Amino acid sequence: MDEAKEQILVVDDDADLRQAIVEILTVEGFDVHGVGSAEDAQRMLSQTAYDVLVTDINLPGQPGLELLEDTLVRYPQIVSIVMTGFGTVETAVQAIKKGAYDYLNKPFKLVELSLMVRKGLKERTLRFENQYLRSQLSNKYSFNNIIGTGRSMARIFELINAVAGLNSTVLISGETGTGKELIAKAIHFNSPRKDQKLVSINCGAIPENLLESELFGHVKGAFTGAVQTRVGRFEQAANGTIFLDEIGNMPQSLQVKLLRVLQEREFERVGGNDSIKVDVRIIAATSSNLEQMVAEGLFREDLYYRLNVIPILMPSLRDRREDIPLLVQRFTTRFCETHKLEIKTVSPQVMKAMMVYDWPGNVRQLENIVERMVALTGNRTVILPTDLPAEIQNRDSLAGAPAIEFPEEGINFTNIVTDMERELILQGLQKANGNKKLAAKLLNLKRTTLIEKIKRIGLNPAMPSA
Repeated sequence: MDEAKEQILVVDDDADLRQAIVEILTVEGFDVHGVGSAEDAQRMLSQTAYDVLVTDINLPGQPGLELLEDTLVRYPQIVSIVMTGFGTVETAVQAIKKGAYDYLNKPFKLVELSLMVRKGLKERTLRFENQYLRSQLSNKYSFNNIIGTGRSMARIFELINAVAGLNSTVLISGETGTGKELIAKAIHFNSPRKDQKLVSINCGAIPENLLESELFGHVKGAFTGAVQTRVGRFEQAANGTIFLDEIGNMPQSLQVKLLRVLQEREFERVGGNDSIKVDVRIIAATSSNLEQMVAEGLFREDLYYRLNVIPILMPSLRDRREDIPLLVQRFTTRFCETHKLEIKTVSPQVMKAMMVYDWPGNVRQLENIVERMVALTGNRTVILPTDLPAEIQNRDSLAGAPAIEFPEEGINFTNIVTDMERELILQGLQKANGNKKLAAKLLNLKRTTLIEKIKRIGLNPAMPSA
């Protein structure tokens, strides 16, 4: 798929018509894919931020109107055109109400569709240059601030609903940054224990000689510095939930004591002799492969089975790319509100680059990068490709930046020129690896002129990739 071209997805179960549409739009210079069902379309949309969706209303399986609605939630900027063979005004009106750009009654001339696509893309460019996108995130795609549209996250939501009301121990596995603590919170706050405490502790962040005291507490005089009795995390979580993060980092000496808590629901404080009964639900999380650790003798097998009563595996962000647009929108809105900035528009090219990046740090990395972009763009209301950090910038996917259209009502000349100037300077600095003398030569400017421009448009000279 050529990401430098505007990308179109055609959905129609009529293979001949679908092929004809793909061919004419390809001749028109677009990158076009055709599929025969809404289910196949959903799969394609989960991997690529298309510019245009052309879909029939009458599809096998999931209806075309439902596909349209789901797509607009995921990609508010997409130009969507519906085709109907019924020719009824009611069907067309319903599609427009759901957010379709326009509709065509079958049969139609292929040139009509081509003209409609170009008109829709032109209007999208004008809208992008002159206003924010005010998209609404549907509640059906969230669960206690957890966003997910695909099958993997739908399964997670089902598990949360199924286990929240139980007392069974839950083990949440997944890469760092996938949102394991959010899942623990969702389980607790949807359980009968929601009015009691949720107590968290990172088992890998506390030294081994202190972790036992943190978990179980200690009595006065138990060790040097124990000047008074201390209540541990398990007692603090009485009648509530304790979340043991990075359980794989727990020393083996403490694994035995945790096993007893799981089996007997009792423990002793460090230096104490009295057994303390505790009613607490245990949710554990790990980014390690506990099965492998068991095989290598690094984690107790009996403890693993006690913890792994209800396993929940969090998918990596690269395995749920369909959620990236929704996450970007949510984080952009949140950080704009936090920093008291106007809501910013994320350009289609930025979204495409973020869709193809592999996100080794998962949702946490995505959140941090969105906050960085929001902060560095300041009062500018458009997040541009050059605002992306260097590791995400993909010149192939960013090459197709839309040309500026001149609307009848006019433009803000200064803002547009400043944005274009900023992007050219950033590209020059990036090609020169931050060397201003070389960048000035590439831009055919004097070095002093380049430095003046950098200061005038508010670039941080220490961050050429910003």
